[in-house]
Amino acid sequence: MPITLPESLPAFEILSKEGVMVMSPERAARQEIRPLRIGLLNLMPKKIQTENQFARLIGATPIQIDFQLIRMTEHQTKNTAAEHMATFYRPFAEVEASGEKFDGLIVTGAPIEHLAFEEVTYWDELTRVFDWTQTHVFSTFGVCWGGMAMAYYFHGVQKHLLAEKAFGCFRQRNLAHTSPFLRGFSDEVLVPVSRWTEMRQDELDAVGLKTLIASRRTGPCLVEDACHRALYVFNHFEYDSTTLKDEYDRDVAAGKAITVPANYYPEDDPTRAPKNRWRSHAHLLYGNWINAIYQDTPYDLAQIGM
Repeated sequence: MPITLPESLPAFEILSKEGVMVMSPERAARQEIRPLRIGLLNLMPKKIQTENQFARLIGATPIQIDFQLIRMTEHQTKNTAAEHMATFYRPFAEVEASGEKFDGLIVTGAPIEHLAFEEVTYWDELTRVFDWTQTHVFSTFGVCWGGMAMAYYFHGVQKHLLAEKAFGCFRQRNLAHTSPFLRGFSDEVLVPVSRWTEMRQDELDAVGLKTLIASRRTGPCLVEDACHRALYVFNHFEYDSTTLKDEYDRDVAAGKAITVPANYYPEDDPTRAPKNRWRSHAHLLYGNWINAIYQDTPYDLAQIGM
C-alpha cells in the first residue's frame, strides 16, 4: 500500500523513482480505507532531506499512510525555502487547535545538543507537543535529540556531553529478541551515529525505561517507554548512504576538527564510496513500528487518547 504525499512535494518524485508506492491525496480520498495518520515534527535544518528519509521508510510498509508535516509555530528555519515551508508544513499551534488526532508521530533530532533543554527557544512549545501526544497520538517515536528531549521531559533523564563526537557506524546488540519492534532483527545491528551527547544506561534503568538495542561503545540506542506509548532512538537508522559523508565533508571544508567516521568508509578511506549496511534494519524497525500501531490503534481516530 502507498504513502500519501502531495504531488508537488519533492519526496513524491524522489520516492516514485525509487519504486516506493506513493499516492496523491485526491486519489487516496477515493479509496474506502482508513489510512494511518503519521505526523513528522521536523526539527532538522535540512527539512527536505529529512522528509525524504522518513517518508522512504514509512512508505515501504504494506499499510496506507497519510503523512503530515508539522513545524514549530514560531521558529523560522534558515535552511529551507519559506515557500516550501508554507506549502507543505502546518504549525503545531494550528494542529493543536484543530483537535485532530494521529496514529503516530515522529519527533526528529535537532543540531542543538550543546544547549540545555530549557535554553532551546522553542522548548516551551515542544513540551506542549509532548503533553499533546498523550491525548492525541497513539504512538510517538523520538529520534536522537528528539528522543533525549522526551526522556528528559517525561522522566528527568539528563543528556551528558561526550568528550568527543560519537561519529560513524557502530555495532549494536539486540537485547530484546521478542520485542514486536525488533521482529526480524539480527543479534547485532550496524547503525549510523552522529552526536555529541549521550544518555546513560543506569539512569534509563533507574526510571524503568526498557533498552531494546545498545552498544558497548556508544551506549543505549533504542529505548521503549511503554507508559507513554513511545520509542526513543538515539542513533540514525534513517540516514541515507552519504549522510555521514556529507557531515564529514562539510566540517572538513569549514576547517573544523573532525575525525573520519568510524567503520563507515571501506578501510576507513574517505576517498572511497561508503557502503550502506543498515538499510534493511532501518526498514524493519519502522515497518515494525507501523505494524504495531496498525494492530492496536483504534479504528475511530476520535478514540485515540480516550
